[in-house]
Amino acid sequence: MRHFVILYPRILFLTIITGFLFNACQNQKTSFPGPSPATQPYNWFTAEKLGPDVLESPDPLVGWRWKDPQATDELEVYTLRPVSVHSGQDGSFEELQALVSGNGPVTVKGTGTIMMDFGQVNAAWLEFDSDDFNGSVEMSISEYNEPAILNAGAQHRIKTLEPVKYGNTYRLELNDELYEGVRFGWIHVRSIDAPWHIRDVRLVCQIKPTNYRGSFQCNDPELTRIWYTGAYGVKLNLLKDFYGAILMERSDRFSWTGDAFTSQAASLVAFGNYDFILTNIHHTADQNNGILSYSMYWIQSLVDYYYYTGDSATLIHFIDNARIKLDRAYSHYGTDPKLTFYGWDERIGAGFEDHSCKESQNAYKMLCIDSWQDFARMMESLGRTTLSAKYEGYALEKIEELRQDPEWYAGFGVHAASDAINAGFTSHIEQEVLFHKVFSDRLNRLSYSPFNQYFIIQSLAKVGRPNEALETIGDCWGGQLDYGATSFFEVYRPSWNKVLGFNDAPPNNQCGYTSFCHPWGGGVVKWLTEEVLGIKPVQPGFRQFDVFPHPGTKLTQVSGTMPTPMGGIHVSYDVSKGNYEIDVPDGLEARIGIPFLGKEIVEIELNGKLVWSQSQSQSQSPDHVRDQIDVEKDFIVFPGRVGGSHIFRVSYEGEQKAYPGSNWIYPAGAPVEDAETSGNWMGIYGSDGYILCAYHHNSDTVQDELHLPAYVKEVNYSRQLGMQWADGVSDSRAPAPGPGNEAPRNVGAIYTQDPLATLQTMTVDIHMKAGTEHQIALYFVDWDDAGRRLAVEMFDLESRRIIAPVQVVNDYSGGKFLVFKYNAPVRFRINHIRGPNATLSGIFFD
Repeated sequence: MRHFVILYPRILFLTIITGFLFNACQNQKTSFPGPSPATQPYNWFTAEKLGPDVLESPDPLVGWRWKDPQATDELEVYTLRPVSVHSGQDGSFEELQALVSGNGPVTVKGTGTIMMDFGQVNAAWLEFDSDDFNGSVEMSISEYNEPAILNAGAQHRIKTLEPVKYGNTYRLELNDELYEGVRFGWIHVRSIDAPWHIRDVRLVCQIKPTNYRGSFQCNDPELTRIWYTGAYGVKLNLLKDFYGAILMERSDRFSWTGDAFTSQAASLVAFGNYDFILTNIHHTADQNNGILSYSMYWIQSLVDYYYYTGDSATLIHFIDNARIKLDRAYSHYGTDPKLTFYGWDERIGAGFEDHSCKESQNAYKMLCIDSWQDFARMMESLGRTTLSAKYEGYALEKIEELRQDPEWYAGFGVHAASDAINAGFTSHIEQEVLFHKVFSDRLNRLSYSPFNQYFIIQSLAKVGRPNEALETIGDCWGGQLDYGATSFFEVYRPSWNKVLGFNDAPPNNQCGYTSFCHPWGGGVVKWLTEEVLGIKPVQPGFRQFDVFPHPGTKLTQVSGTMPTPMGGIHVSYDVSKGNYEIDVPDGLEARIGIPFLGKEIVEIELNGKLVWSQSQSQSQSPDHVRDQIDVEKDFIVFPGRVGGSHIFRVSYEGEQKAYPGSNWIYPAGAPVEDAETSGNWMGIYGSDGYILCAYHHNSDTVQDELHLPAYVKEVNYSRQLGMQWADGVSDSRAPAPGPGNEAPRNVGAIYTQDPLATLQTMTVDIHMKAGTEHQIALYFVDWDDAGRRLAVEMFDLESRRIIAPVQVVNDYSGGKFLVFKYNAPVRFRINHIRGPNATLSGIFFD
């Protein structure tokens, strides 16, 4: 098998563009255009500019504070102007840049389109004002750089429509709640009777009053941006009464219980809005969206809430509810229950397609064990020892059953392995085996969604691999920033950045039309605060908490604040200078770990006094201090630190070993595109065999022309339909029927079932004999020149690991081949991007 190593460097010009947009947004943080002349569903926002601006944050309100935000608050609105505008028809629009400055009207002199970038995704609707409008216009919005299209079931799946007039204000109304995910907006002037004027344009943005009580800064601006971008995406989805899960209205805009777990986790550290988190815990207490794992994530949300707030009354209130969920999990543990969903990644069933596959079942078992143990721990803290013993017993029983097989984890992939490690029962040896088996491969340790990626970085932290975790955060969340993200996506692959442009429309797939603002990607916010800043509750309500920083070798300076019910815990450290400062609120007690960082610690001063000395075996420390200092593997630990400032000065000796990083390894390499051969394939492809898709039409059915080579047992399609476009033609784009590339020819295709939800994708499974490398060429033709664009993914059929970078096929009305090579059974997933559907017309073997 060939192994191709592909590096994905950060692209400088993207950083420059993104930096420009963030600077442009910063100009709006202290000045807003003012209320719309039209009546709005919510009042003008009441926050004041009391906090600092944060350059790395995409949030226009990051420095604004409400006086006393409550869970019962109504939504409010603010307005934004675009940060940039342009048109391909400059002669049709005079003084176009006035839409950015607000200084004077734009004169509309002809037909054309104005495109506006508002700098970041917003929960908003688009308006313009005109006193003399005439002719006809349509307006569009999108999270990416072309007008959005979504699946059937949305009120308006095509996010382009004539505006509704309110006085002299024209508003784009695409759904009953008005808001969509909007970064880009368009005004399409379709016809004109006489010149007219656009007096002003605005986004009206809705917001739930929410303050930043937490913060995060470090010497890597990308990580700081990730923290604030994750927090902003969650904040955008805070609705009147619950946590939303998506901005774009595509028919699934309600609270998803599992999604809320990571959204609430981010909220705990960024906002400390405990009352609204509690509101959502109540809101989701009796719903799991038909997804078994979501019941366990609700338990995990309760665990987080309890340890962050110390609200024992709420925990007691929900004991019976939690027991029903946990007992149900026990009753079907090991029976391979219908899971419905475990994530969008191919290895855990590709969403709803194969949701109860072996990897998902294994991961779900580990999640159940984790939830039983966490609930037992909470019951122990309440003094409910009988309940604690019951659920700890559930966990121990299943762990014992697992260990009847010494290699119980042998079949685990990265998702099940992550859940096993996070459950806290794996041994050091098991962790090392799992790390080298599934986590050491940089590509394999990436999940398709940032939601599932959260559990992977959690497990990397638990096995003491902060460098790999930080590298993975850069690949997943940092890659999205490089793509143009100002909130995190529903799904993402780093190889998109090589084949798609900045803020381009993404591949649609098993999740349907891909969302660019999915708050389930916010788990990384909590991870950075808990692991890099190092602050975690040990006792409910942070009565006791740990500060154990894990900067890896990448970070030298980190600071931030963790909100608690007793006030903020502030941590700041500079490992290059050996400075650590921890502010402990009154009433709380900290255990502070000073990291060795792979070096020797010579001595430590605390608040100006020497408290630890390597050369004198701590003999200079007062007895009462020395007795409280523990030396662990990676830290010197100071327990019992109570309210006040604790300033450590640490003298290090030696050099920290650098983390070398790791490469991307795609086992199948990158495909080759052929735009020359078209339908004249004979003599170039298919020497061993071929399939001409839907080549024959018989009554109401279509049939392939099928000639499989001996090394291919069968080829299976899934989630596709078939059609014959034409028969008996001489057009060279149509694949020839056989030797000689002769005519007449037929042309057909299998195709995705757009616009039906989650059917923007289809798979082709090729059961090819393993061992010898063969070439597989896929033929695509956009026969009716309908502007189709698609993306192709390649997976090992057995492991479902992705084995080639994503390849986009554009402008294929003339016919294009993608040529792959591999030596084992494969799956191709063909994803729609634009056009009526994605198509495949032939498969050729050599």
